[in-house]
Parts: sequence; C-alpha cells; structure tokens
Amino acid sequence: MKRTSILLGLVCLGLAFVAQAEEPIVIKFSHVVASDTPKGKAAEHFAKVASEKTKGRVKVEVYPNSTLYKDKEEVEALQLGSVQMLAPSLAKFAPLGVKEFEVFDLPYIFDDYEQLHAVTEGPVGKSLLDKLGDKGILGLAYWDNGFKVMSANKPLREVKDFRGQKMRIQSSKVLEAQMKALGASPQVMAFSEVYQALQTGVVDGTENPPSNLYTQKMYEVQKYVTHSNHGYLGYAVIVNKPFWEGLPADIRKALEEAMAESTQYANDIAKQENDDSLAKVKASGKSEIIELTPEQKLAWKKRLVQVHKEMEGRIGKDLIESIYKATGCDCGKL
Repeated sequence: MKRTSILLGLVCLGLAFVAQAEEPIVIKFSHVVASDTPKGKAAEHFAKVASEKTKGRVKVEVYPNSTLYKDKEEVEALQLGSVQMLAPSLAKFAPLGVKEFEVFDLPYIFDDYEQLHAVTEGPVGKSLLDKLGDKGILGLAYWDNGFKVMSANKPLREVKDFRGQKMRIQSSKVLEAQMKALGASPQVMAFSEVYQALQTGVVDGTENPPSNLYTQKMYEVQKYVTHSNHGYLGYAVIVNKPFWEGLPADIRKALEEAMAESTQYANDIAKQENDDSLAKVKASGKSEIIELTPEQKLAWKKRLVQVHKEMEGRIGKDLIESIYKATGCDCGKL
C-alpha cells in the first residue's frame, strides 16, 4: 500500500512537471491605439499566427489603447521586461538617443508607399533597427500606419492659415520644427489625451493618419480635415532583446516567420484602412474634407522641406541624403 502511494505520488509529480513544461511562453504586446486600426489589427493577426506556428507554445497577449502603458512609459517598460513587445511610432526612439529615427518624421520626404518601402525594406531601414541593440531592444520589422492629414476647427488651405494655431504633436524635434515652419504652436501630448484636448480647446488641431482620426473619434471635435499627406506615421515592432535571445531557437524561428507574415498583412491593409476611414469621416458630415490644389500643395511642400536642412545636424546629413538616393526624392531642389 505504501509502495502504491509512493508510485502514485511520483506519477502525480511527473504529470505536474509535464504540465509546467507545457505552459505557453507569454508575450505581452502593448500598444497605444485602438484595436480596429492597422496596428491594432496587425497585432491581433500576429498573436493568431504566432500561436499557430508555435503550435500553442507561445501565447501573445495584446493590450491596446494604452491599457497597460501610455506613450512615454511603454519603451521603458519594455527595457525593464514588464512587457516583451511593442510597436511604438518611430519618433519614440529619439529620447533613447537614437535620433536618426526622426528622419521618418521629416515632412514630404516620401511621396508614396513605394518610396517609403524602398527605405523600410532596404539597407537603410535595417541599419536603423540595428542601432537599437545597445539599448536592450531588438527591432523586428516596420509596420505602416499611413500618411497624415491635418485637422483643425478652421480650414487649413494656405500656409498662412496655421498662424497662431495650437497643434498637438507627439514628442519629436522634427515635428516641432514642422509646426513652427507653418507658423503654428506645437503642443506635445500623449495620444490618449488628444480627444479631450481637442474637445475642450486645449489644442486647436492635430495631425494623424485618417485611421487614427476616425477610430479615436477626433473628427467629431474637428470641423475641418485637410487631406495633405504631408508626413508619414509608422511603427517599429520591437522586443526586449534578452527575452528574445533567450527563446528556444525553433520558437524564435517560428515567431520570425509569424512576424514576416504579419508585416505583410499590416502594410497591405494600411492604405485601404486609411482610405476607408477618410471616407467614413466625410460621410459623417462632422468634418469637411479639404483637398489641396496642386499649387497649394506645392506651397506647403516648399515651406516644409526647409525642415530637412534644419534637421541635418540632429538627424545626420548623410542619412537624409541616403534616403533621397533610395527614393529618388528631389527635395533638395525645391
């Protein structure tokens, strides 16, 4: 009887060890936008594909809409290991000392997705991600959100229309310079606080891809939206480097495959999502959509490409010129 009890105890102990060994690896993936944005959908897609490709050995828990961390907190949380994965906007890396990522904030440096992907999917993009390694961060991919529009409670058609407007931006010296070049007053503010700030008049307007403008309901408190496509907003999917490098090789390989598939998915849907969101904003009747004439857009572009020259000392002249070369941009001739 005693021997039977011992054997049963050993069996139970063995089963407990097996159950413990089969506990999935949890990856907490935090982000600050809504679930129905391109980034939100791509994060959910990655969670699904990661589970499939690892046969359930990895569980990705997605936390959207700043439910875990806000703009200014999330990168530090990743470095501390409180979360394992983020997809912050590219401007977030300048406070870490990697100012080169602010090159993506330069207004009118990309005319379209083809020019953009020549950079993000090429050697220039890879070299930028490699710079994060010293910060305990590993860059896995770039995800598009899209090209930005301007919104305000007055029509913004001419450069002079920005004069005196308080415009919300995310933290970026380039975006500060952009708004100042237009004659506006830049106001740095966490993404989660923007709707209320617009509603109460703390700020007059902001810039966003249409998908953010729509899903965060900012259009409800903005009378005008200018379809300017003046700048790009994208993300870098990043992980805690020690965590990632500590994963079993087969798990890491499966997750890399899942990320490649999810990146293609993210970038495929970004343009369509933004086109659809702008159409929904227009259909709501709450914001008037302003289309710039070719002459108006050229005037915006001439004013704003001056920021490229102004930021050479901060971002690096060679990097800016390497992007001109990759995209065929004639920005320096305007």
